[in-house]
Amino acid sequence: MDDLFTAAARTQAPLADRMRPRSLDEFVGQSHIVGPGKLLRRAIEADRLTSSIFWGPPGCGKTTLASIIAETTRAAFVKLNAVTSGVGDVREVLKEAEERLKLYGQSTYLLLDECHRWSKAQSDSILPAIERGVIRFIGSTTENPMIAMTPAIVSRCRLFHFEKLSDSDVTAALNAAIKDHERGYGAQDVRVDEDALRHIVSVANGDARSALNALELAVLTTPMEADGSLHVTLAVAEESIQSRVMQMDESLFYDMLSAFCKSLRGSDSDAALAWFARMNRAGVDPRIVVRRVIAHASEDVGLANPMAMLQAVAAMDALEHIGMPEAKLPIAQAIIAVCESPKSNAVSSAVEAAMADAERGGYEPVPVHLRDTHYKGASALGHGEGYLYPHDFPGHYVPQQYAPTEARGMPYYRPSEQGFEREIRALRKTRGIKDGPDV
Repeated sequence: MDDLFTAAARTQAPLADRMRPRSLDEFVGQSHIVGPGKLLRRAIEADRLTSSIFWGPPGCGKTTLASIIAETTRAAFVKLNAVTSGVGDVREVLKEAEERLKLYGQSTYLLLDECHRWSKAQSDSILPAIERGVIRFIGSTTENPMIAMTPAIVSRCRLFHFEKLSDSDVTAALNAAIKDHERGYGAQDVRVDEDALRHIVSVANGDARSALNALELAVLTTPMEADGSLHVTLAVAEESIQSRVMQMDESLFYDMLSAFCKSLRGSDSDAALAWFARMNRAGVDPRIVVRRVIAHASEDVGLANPMAMLQAVAAMDALEHIGMPEAKLPIAQAIIAVCESPKSNAVSSAVEAAMADAERGGYEPVPVHLRDTHYKGASALGHGEGYLYPHDFPGHYVPQQYAPTEARGMPYYRPSEQGFEREIRALRKTRGIKDGPDV
């Protein structure tokens, strides 16, 4: 039973905290892992959950599920936050857990919020305790643990991926808060218009905590009507939650950047612009985007359309000189230029082949006729002897050896039949250069 101080603190807690589900039956969403018969639900109900990592976006129920475990388990339950807890705090928890296990045979759950924030030294400090069963570790994180956490911890835990809540899940959470007499607004006459509810759900973007915070702000700032009721309209809802929540972590950033690059290569301007807009909305440095545009102007377009590179570099210049948001126009222009250009990876293939040859080593001396002649005594060494000056010949071209003697992978550059490279290919053919099969 709560004392007066605990009860008072609970009534003053934010709505999102007061409405936190207390059992699996009240839990909203994540049916793929906690639905009837699912592994995680069975483990919780049987009090047999082993060390785990809960990974997912904010407001999707990770901490809530950990709280449910705390309420249902017969084991002790300790909660730490990786931002504020150090190795000393962990050692104290482990010491108490070991004593609890020896004296009473009771296991201990250690919930670590923001577990991706821990250093390797901090992570290593709990490994022996996990292996010996002194604690059952539950890590909660918004970051991809495969990237953000040490492999040693991840390999010893069962990974559960939480998904963003659906609109129907968030709507259910809001309706529960409106109707709940004990923790929500059921004891008050609160009426929320359907369009207001839809707006809050839409803008919350799968984050139940954000939606409940918006509902609470709307109720607290809405004047009571003469009959004692509170009426939350669309206008009130729009003021309570004004901008759509954009989830972004390291893993999602790289996924979005990958999708953007593949859209550039795939000649889909609309898709590339969509990913650019989303990354811009999430606060990604636009220089990262433009650097990729420049790279793909060579990697995927190259000399099939030399103007694509000029557009890409011009976009970077525009970004440096005028900044955002004005630079979004030249950036978009460069994105479209790369997407709509004929595609060729001949430049990329050429430089990779040349680099592979260079990597093999075994360098021969530079051919004598190609050596430097701009210093005194070079002619006495025979440097430049036999060199043919191309401008002295018809078409300003003359066949002779220019390549290193040991270059075995030639020809490196094999122009395609795409765009301007068709003309390059034809010119090389008149010079007797064999490019191999069409690429």
